[in-house]
Amino acid sequence: MKATSNPTADEFGKSENRPFQNGAEKRPKPRKSSISRRSFLGKSLAVGAGTIGAGLLSNIRTVEASGGLTPGDAALLRFAAAAEILEADFWIQYNELGGVQDDEVPGGTGNEAYTEAIEVLDEDMPIYIHDNTDDEITHHTFLNAR
Repeated sequence: MKATSNPTADEFGKSENRPFQNGAEKRPKPRKSSISRRSFLGKSLAVGAGTIGAGLLSNIRTVEASGGLTPGDAALLRFAAAAEILEADFWIQYNELGGVQDDEVPGGTGNEAYTEAIEVLDEDMPIYIHDNTDDEITHHTFLNAR
């Protein structure tokens, strides 16, 4: 058996991706009907994910309304309503101290020194306090409406 040695670059020849001696490159022209490997893999993954997602959605059962409010639901709504009443009360007090004093939100006379101090942090702070107070009053009014 004849011993083989590793071929040199001259014996091996030039591949299609290596430049010729004159520096020009010979690249194969892609066929119009061919698809790149990257495009094929991307489309395959997208189709597979869509198929899996559709299979998972088909097993979900729809929930139907029981026709009434359960005791647990009522308890959660009462808790949320109570929390909003407390939160609105806190913001009303905060507005009385440093918010904008007007007829829109119940309030007192304000505290000039406190208002000046919070305006050092942000000159729009009294407006912010006023708007949040108005929002919290709306929340508790909505949840406690009958």
